[in-house]
Amino acid sequence: MSKPVFRLHDTMSREVKPLKTLEPDHLRFYCCGPTVYSYAHIVNFRSFLTADLVVRTAEALGWRVSFVNNITDVGHLTQDDVADTSGEDRMEKALAREGQRFASVWDLAEHFIVAFKADWQRLNLKEPLTRPRATEHVAEQIRMIEGLIENKHAYETPSGVYYDVNSFKDYGKLSGNKDQEQLFRAVREVVTDDNKRHPADFALWKKDPKHLMQWYSPWDWGFPGWHIECSAMARKYLGDTIDLHAGGEDNRFPHHECEIAQSEGLTGKTFSNHWVHTAFLQVEGEKMSKRLGNLYTVGDLVDEKGADALAVRYALISGVYQKPLNFTMQTLEDANRNVERFRTCGALVEKALVSPRDGADAIGAELNDLYDAALLAMCDNLNTSVALAKALEGTRVIMREGESISGASAQSGQKFLDRINALLGVVKHDNGYDDKPCGDKGANVDEAMVQAKVDERNEAKKSKDFKRSDAIRDELATMGIELRDTPQGTTWHVKPRF
Repeated sequence: MSKPVFRLHDTMSREVKPLKTLEPDHLRFYCCGPTVYSYAHIVNFRSFLTADLVVRTAEALGWRVSFVNNITDVGHLTQDDVADTSGEDRMEKALAREGQRFASVWDLAEHFIVAFKADWQRLNLKEPLTRPRATEHVAEQIRMIEGLIENKHAYETPSGVYYDVNSFKDYGKLSGNKDQEQLFRAVREVVTDDNKRHPADFALWKKDPKHLMQWYSPWDWGFPGWHIECSAMARKYLGDTIDLHAGGEDNRFPHHECEIAQSEGLTGKTFSNHWVHTAFLQVEGEKMSKRLGNLYTVGDLVDEKGADALAVRYALISGVYQKPLNFTMQTLEDANRNVERFRTCGALVEKALVSPRDGADAIGAELNDLYDAALLAMCDNLNTSVALAKALEGTRVIMREGESISGASAQSGQKFLDRINALLGVVKHDNGYDDKPCGDKGANVDEAMVQAKVDERNEAKKSKDFKRSDAIRDELATMGIELRDTPQGTTWHVKPRF
């Protein structure tokens, strides 16, 4: 198959178009990372998984990828749905919430950064080129602000330094908030400063003697605005113009709109040539919220409910990123079964490769076609629905051979699973994380007793005592044990607590 064209929806042009790179086969890619005031939720990880799939697809095409995913550890305020936010800094608010758990806001940030990285690994995301922290790049932010003041795009007031949105004629081009009426509808003046020139002017630097995290600047002690952080970090690691910028759909306005104004106002160059935004996630048909008790973290699903981490990944990428995804426990249960199918397939080919049977490769050509179809689907605006279907079809082809699979076919099966995993990341962890298979036995399960019941059921099936066989299955089910009959025999798993 000839190399397909990688096409993604571009928020700026409102169309699906080829992802073009400034340097041939080298993707410079920035995705907004988490604000580390709490554990990241699965709605956050849906956006990060979109970025991960972009990276994997580009690498499958043979591209080199420079992927940057930042850490926001200062400056992100609680009212972030408008251009110039107000309220408490999310980090400071979290410190107050946690009471005596952390000695400082710096300790709090470090705790949640470690937790975020662990969840990132559990969901089998590829590591970025770098994961810069906002607090470690304040000097770059100050230099950008100085340049914007010099270019007449920013001005100082007694409370801070603001970006003058009227100085940038293209402000609003990403979100569509272009004319004054639209702009006034999109913002509300939440920061009290009589010296602001326009309600939509947003802070680049805030002067606040009460803030716990402060740096000295040409405009006195203070801290940076949220938007300038990403502009500075993207520019430092990827250059004045990048190929692709991504984030959740809630980042489009104001965050990404402000990034464009800052970066292009300073350099006079296009900031990003392509923009990708991931749609929101619902849970059981409702918006995620603390009130509804459906604000799930990775730990909630894996540690508390017993879900396989790769199944959480599978469920979160099962729908097209551009459309809202309804995450349900049934979806997660189905994903658990599919991930276990990949593992069963992997065990089959691994066993066959230990003592390979003679014979021709009966499945290689078919599996190659299925992989090509999966890659083609991913190049078509990350069509994961089709790609996952092709991956599962490949497992059926491998399982069709059963225990009689030849060594040559087993090699083709292994190659297919490895390539699918590199593309979709749902077969096994490839980032150093130890796989925790679906139905990990656990300390509270009498494994010998369960296996004895499984053996008894197998004997009952052989003697055609199906009534006894079904009774044993039902007995184990009441204990939370799920049986799966495969061509390689019966396996058992602790059923996730959904």
